[in-house]
Amino acid sequence: MLTEQPFSGLVVLELASVLAGPSVGQFFAELGATVIKIENTGTRGDVTRQWKARTEDPETDISAYFSCANWGKRSVALDLKKPAALQILHKLVAQADIVVASYKPGDAEKLQVDYKTLSEINPKLLYGHITGYGPENPRAGYDAVIQAESGIMYLNGEPDGLPTKMPVAFVDLFAAHQLKEGLLTALYLREKTGKGQLVQISLLDAALTSLANQGTNYLVAGFEPERAGSEHPNIVPYGTIFTTSDQKQLILAIGDDRQFRNLCLILSAPEIAEDALFSKNSARVKNRLVLNQKLKMLIAGFTLEYLLTEFEKRFVPAGAVRSVSEALSGEAAKALQLRTEQAEKALSGLKTVAFRLSKVGNEVLLPPPHYAEHTREVLLEFAGMDHEGLQNLQAAGIIQ
Repeated sequence: MLTEQPFSGLVVLELASVLAGPSVGQFFAELGATVIKIENTGTRGDVTRQWKARTEDPETDISAYFSCANWGKRSVALDLKKPAALQILHKLVAQADIVVASYKPGDAEKLQVDYKTLSEINPKLLYGHITGYGPENPRAGYDAVIQAESGIMYLNGEPDGLPTKMPVAFVDLFAAHQLKEGLLTALYLREKTGKGQLVQISLLDAALTSLANQGTNYLVAGFEPERAGSEHPNIVPYGTIFTTSDQKQLILAIGDDRQFRNLCLILSAPEIAEDALFSKNSARVKNRLVLNQKLKMLIAGFTLEYLLTEFEKRFVPAGAVRSVSEALSGEAAKALQLRTEQAEKALSGLKTVAFRLSKVGNEVLLPPPHYAEHTREVLLEFAGMDHEGLQNLQAAGIIQ
């Protein structure tokens, strides 16, 4: 059991907004790092502060969207176009271990917050940079557009329907995970060499590599993937949705022939598993339409509760199709919800779900910050400022 958080003492500067970069910052915060979120005074901070569901308070500067990726951070508001603010940032960089940035190529250089500039201040700095299309392409990257351009959107949806964007910005999340992997590798290497380095990932690269088996179906097997609803191109029945006698929806994920035989036994139709048309997965893939019709009729004769109970007994992979509210009411989801007494008071009961690698004590992790909430505190602690200096900067409009 850990007695100290693994990143305790690590300082991370977050020069990123929306979801990908902030998810990386929150990952380090959850595991003990001090994460300082630098927010733009021109936009009043991260744009997701204003991305609100219709049920949210229009006056608060902490939206549900913002809260999903900004726990554990301190917010500092700076206008980096002003030399005095840039000088402050450079002082923070001198104390930092990691910078997470999400500028379009060329923008970081204009602001003098690029890796080359900052590494001259701090040679041990690790700089994680997320772009849309790579360091040479100045085009801005947006999750929905990347989903379309990478083939992900083309594959998503029903066979006779339109391509469909996934309802979560998964490309941002793919990129965040890949950047975390890169930064952790760089952190390990720095322990050996004492040197910092630049780690880059693009949203497009993250999306393309996440095509996984769908990509290799084309590259290796010459098979052009098509929309198939929730069906799997290589396994049957896998991802298929059926309706039970009590009108509940059930999904099957049968990965091998043994599981298929057990499925047929539970459905009181063992002869289907002996039929040469269905006994092997390769045969089931060729005859999926006929098989799915048989399974549809059989499953319609049982209740959801009965089937899930029997499937669990015989190790048949299956699950109920649940709404988001149902899923988040489960014990597993409750264990992941970050909820602190501090947040209750400051944010009117705000809570969010975050995936944690270790159990972070609720009293340790800060709630999502209000805009500019920690500017003075951080500059006193990390930038060598005094109270008089802060008053002068605030009077000059350099900080908020």
